Amino acid sequence: MEKLLSWFRPLPPAPRIEDPDQVNKMYKYWRIRTFLALYIGYCGFYLTRKNISPALHVFSEELGIGMIDLGIIAATFSITYGVGKLFCGILADKANVRSFMAIGLLLSGVINLFYGFLTSLWALAFFWGINGFCQATGYPPVAKSLVYWFSPRERAKIWSWWSSSHTAGTFAAGALVALLLKYCSDWRSVFYVPGFFGVVIAVYIFWSLRDKPDSVGLPPIEEFKNDVIPVTIDKKTDVSQWTILKKYVFTNPYVWYLSLALCFVYFVRFGTLDWATKFLYDARGINKVDVVWLWNLMPLFGMPGGIIAGYLATKFFKGRCAPITIFYLVVLSLCTYGYYLFAGANHMALTCIFVAAIGFFVDGPQVLIGGVMLSRVTAQESAAAAAGFSGFWSYILGTAVGANLGAAFLVEQYGWGGLYAACIACAVAAIVFVALCWKKETAEPKK
Repeated sequence: MEKLLSWFRPLPPAPRIEDPDQVNKMYKYWRIRTFLALYIGYCGFYLTRKNISPALHVFSEELGIGMIDLGIIAATFSITYGVGKLFCGILADKANVRSFMAIGLLLSGVINLFYGFLTSLWALAFFWGINGFCQATGYPPVAKSLVYWFSPRERAKIWSWWSSSHTAGTFAAGALVALLLKYCSDWRSVFYVPGFFGVVIAVYIFWSLRDKPDSVGLPPIEEFKNDVIPVTIDKKTDVSQWTILKKYVFTNPYVWYLSLALCFVYFVRFGTLDWATKFLYDARGINKVDVVWLWNLMPLFGMPGGIIAGYLATKFFKGRCAPITIFYLVVLSLCTYGYYLFAGANHMALTCIFVAAIGFFVDGPQVLIGGVMLSRVTAQESAAAAAGFSGFWSYILGTAVGANLGAAFLVEQYGWGGLYAACIACAVAAIVFVALCWKKETAEPKK
């Protein structure tokens, strides 16, 4: 047991490199290597969890399960993922990110290898729930790594570039599912092929990642970049992990505001994305292969949506994210309304435009709220915990209760119009909570 636990302990500091030229060279190398590992690694996480969404119409048809059953499976995943993000977020701040992230993806890949052969609803819900907990090991190590390897001035730009990994992974999952459904006779391949890729990427993460800069002999990022950490902890005092969590996460009002905003953004994101194939196939008469390619437009256009949001925040607002986030949310609500009105086999061009627009304008708020804004209102030492805390609420309330079970109920009771009206209302609610953090982003750094 002791040997097993040692895998998760942070790597010890290496002897400090004193040569400035060597420091510059090593920092450049390790920042590129770390970013690529985090990017490709998180694509692997999405490949092994979003493969079910584009195959939802075939999955339900083959197994004979309805909307509520699908909602149960999805909600089970969201609950375990949300709980896991809180738990893993707290652990990741004190753990070795390399082992933490790699082992979680490895287990997720293994679950996918056999998941397609399950038939019982409760077995499907149970193992997809286990997958949800394994998936929760992905984002907290990323949040920790980004705040230790990149300075606050860089975060809006770097985080938005990294965050395109979740849309790249979603797009890769959708494209792979579309190809498998078209060319493979066994529909279960939509699980075991991504599972194989997940195992391979997990090995790559373990080989490529390291912990904080001091684990390879480099100075802290704020020293290297001559930047100021927005929220700092007095290193001269003996501060316990619980004290840090309580002050900078659990009783931090701005962490709560952003967590609630993220709940509403997640309802819109998954309310539109995860049910898109069912909506377009069942209600709007588009064939089962075309709906997968249409579904793919959301993550495809989400990638530039998040990147451009980060660029605009950096270029015009000195890294402040609230103005761009609110603009994106306003346009997102309009696009959602247009999507509900016009999507269908008779308006394929408009369907493509609105599907792509939703992907573009939902990704920016998710990137900026769940990544950059949170990192600016909490301490560096609690970045992973804050990410896990917000992830807990966004997946429990925004996704499991809202976009999974709530969406299934709304469609059953009020039709698809009820779901998309709720999405618009959630976009408006997110604007309110982001606006509460407007002044905080302009405040001077303090301890």
